[in-house]
Amino acid sequence: MTDLSREQKRDLEAAAFRRLVAHLRERTDVQNIDLMNLAGFCRNCLSNWYREAAEEAGLPLSKDESREIVYGMPYAEWREKYQKEASDTQKAALEKSRPGDH
Repeated sequence: MTDLSREQKRDLEAAAFRRLVAHLRERTDVQNIDLMNLAGFCRNCLSNWYREAAEEAGLPLSKDESREIVYGMPYAEWREKYQKEASDTQKAALEKSRPGDH
């Protein structure tokens, strides 16, 4: 593997993050519960990680602000436009996959 400088690694990671966020914004058909059931994280997790990184850097960022960065719009607006009621099957899968429940 090519040796990357700290700055190069940061820039590549930032580009990958931007691509992931853009992809999730485009895939409004994929519900957060589906992401949680399949990958163990969702858009809200990603926005929380973003906010936590900002806090570690001493930058004030609210939960609503970090969610808007990830969702591309206020969270309430995204939920109204795209979120569907989770099915019983989806809810059961989420309960089964929660850490510590096995």
